[in-house]
Amino acid sequence: MDAGCQQTLYRILKAAPVVPVLTIEDRAAAVPLARALVAGGLTALEVTLRTKAGPDCIRAIAAEVEGADVGAGTVLDRRQLDEAVSCGARFLVSPGATSGLIAAAQNCPVPFLPGVATAGEAMTLAEVGFTMLKFFPAEPAGGIAYLKALASPLPELAFCPTGGVGPANAADYLALKNVICVGGSWVAPADALASGDWGRVTSLAQEAAALQSS
Repeated sequence: MDAGCQQTLYRILKAAPVVPVLTIEDRAAAVPLARALVAGGLTALEVTLRTKAGPDCIRAIAAEVEGADVGAGTVLDRRQLDEAVSCGARFLVSPGATSGLIAAAQNCPVPFLPGVATAGEAMTLAEVGFTMLKFFPAEPAGGIAYLKALASPLPELAFCPTGGVGPANAADYLALKNVICVGGSWVAPADALASGDWGRVTSLAQEAAALQSS
């Protein structure tokens, strides 16, 4: 990834300590949900491509929600990468990184946050210029202890741990010197989306935004 994309990704991820991971079934919920999160101080929003509505949700947020940096999550291949860019995604996130996806991301105008679970995977991505990585699934892959162990041999890398991160442990992750932010879905619970309780979402976002990163 070129230096410009890395700088853009740093700005997006450093803007708030938590990146909401959003799996949205109904496009109609996308804009009010995004506005509620931005109102609470969370601006980098990862909308996953796990639902049919995902691309339309990204398109709507990109067009209608001021202050949001909407990204596409669960990008698995070149087709999804191209689709996400065409929808207006401002950053891309994957749970892992194949050789094909890495090659596509290196020629992409939008910054890419690839997923890793091991030191070897992190080193492979660092070799081709990716210095910010998603650590996934964070808790099953070793959690805080594993990230602490990576800090000394891989000091140039910064991680966004996602997977098992929530209000009970987010602050502990954010206290690590190699963690730039964390990702999680707790700020947009399914029942709040179903009922349209955007005030609750904003309140949860405010609590998350008050957490401090290292």
